[in-house]
Amino acid sequence: MLRLTTFVSALALGTAAMAEDITVGVSPGEHGEIMEEVAKVAEPMGLNIEIVEFSDYVVPNQALADGDLDANSFQHRPYLENQMKDRGFDLVEVGTTITTPMGIYSDKIEDMANLPEGAQVAIPNDPTNGGRALLLLQDLGLITLAEGTGLVPSPLDVSENPKNLNFTELDAAQLPRALADADIAIINTNYALASGLSPKADAIAMEKADSPYVNIIVVQQGRQEEPWVKTLVEAYQSPEVKAFIDRKYDGAVLTSW
Repeated sequence: MLRLTTFVSALALGTAAMAEDITVGVSPGEHGEIMEEVAKVAEPMGLNIEIVEFSDYVVPNQALADGDLDANSFQHRPYLENQMKDRGFDLVEVGTTITTPMGIYSDKIEDMANLPEGAQVAIPNDPTNGGRALLLLQDLGLITLAEGTGLVPSPLDVSENPKNLNFTELDAAQLPRALADADIAIINTNYALASGLSPKADAIAMEKADSPYVNIIVVQQGRQEEPWVKTLVEAYQSPEVKAFIDRKYDGAVLTSW
């Protein structure tokens, strides 16, 4: 009996020793909330996740490139591609996570048909999310963008603007506060949720669900084959995490698996 107890204790210590600790960067709102659930799933799989929350979209990639993080989970694919092009980051996508349709919000109108001439429109100031906002306005027939701008148009690429909309570019995290001054603000779902806005109840227009802006898990190039990466992706894409997302966000956040 003593020998069995000793063996079991040694086995438990060995299992604990095999556990791996990683640090994952996220943005506020659903990315952080979901990663907390991922951590619960990952722990019995031998992966301990420390979550670090960042208030903007630039620092998490810099921190990952600098080796201060093991992974991050906050951005969509076009944003990563643009960051690597502009800043020279050597990063790689290892798994898809969620899609968060961008929404249009307003404290002044309840229907996009009532958007006034010369309206003030607040959009994100980073190229990919700002471009995403402009593409949404184009889909709604409010503007026309010059050909060839792809997924990263800027207000300078607006070729037709029948309502003479005026664009104000702000840090994405500040857009909910812009509702006090702007006629409409086009806000990423994570910042909308973090500010108490409900995409389902409060948005007066939403991006289509089949947009190319699927979110991803990212690591440094060269680390993608490390065993913990597979565990992290499997934990994220688990039935438990999917059930949490469906229950928590009621369609405002869509899973990619």
